[in-house]
Amino acid sequence: MEFDTLILYVATFLFVVALIALLVWAFKAFFGKSSSANFLRAREKRLGVVETASIDGKRKLLLVRRDDVEHLLIIGGPIDMVVETGIKGRPHLGPPLDDVIIAKAESRPAPDYGKT
Repeated sequence: MEFDTLILYVATFLFVVALIALLVWAFKAFFGKSSSANFLRAREKRLGVVETASIDGKRKLLLVRRDDVEHLLIIGGPIDMVVETGIKGRPHLGPPLDDVIIAKAESRPAPDYGKT
């Protein structure tokens, strides 16, 4: 068996493996919306940094939200400290209204500044 033939067989094998992987990915992308896909979906984030403020070169003031409760923290100094806890966070925005009507205004003619 020649070296060129061996390289051709290896290249063909790798091409077929890549083609099968692409087909599996496409099948999952288009037809994988079943209940098993819900298991793999990421959960809604419950924790986040709402706002930060720099106090000095080392320390920062953080407003951290967990669910709908916010906590004020100072970090970066010799010790990290909770300043205030149990702050009621802003409520999440609701979904937009379904029936939004935008009024159409009549167009006005442009002013003519050339006439005096």
